[in-house]
Amino acid sequence: MEENTESSGTEEQSVETKIKELNPRSKRVDVFAKCLEVGEPKEIPGRFGGSRKVAEATIADETGAIVLSLWDDQIGTVNKEDVLQIKNGYVSLVRGHMRLNVGKYGTLSKGDDGLDEVVTEPNMSDQEHEQPPRRNRGGGRPRDRDRDSGGYGGMRRRF
Repeated sequence: MEENTESSGTEEQSVETKIKELNPRSKRVDVFAKCLEVGEPKEIPGRFGGSRKVAEATIADETGAIVLSLWDDQIGTVNKEDVLQIKNGYVSLVRGHMRLNVGKYGTLSKGDDGLDEVVTEPNMSDQEHEQPPRRNRGGGRPRDRDRDSGGYGGMRRRF
């Protein structure tokens, strides 16, 4: 892998990426795609109380398709047939399926119509991926570990 020696800062730059190249660990990606459809917004419980709205849009380029999650203020800004420029996006897994997101450090804008032909296969959100375990964010000890047995829940490791 070549290192970019032109960058003088410590921040990593986002990279133009085709949809087919996205994977569950993709971050800082720039995607140019056409919106094929936009679903109805759903209300979901927020991580810290309250609720948020999310809508899913299917977007595609000449290499494939993926589901784009539209959060709160992004809902209503994207319509079917819009050409979108996503800068500094990232991929997350929702129930094991990839979703492209534009977080607070990314931008979602409408681009010039430069995508004549897009393909819907492969849809990168159709493939199921193993979800990594969630880290304990509570700050305390992870679930009751039996320190005397050296394992979880009193089970001993046998070699």
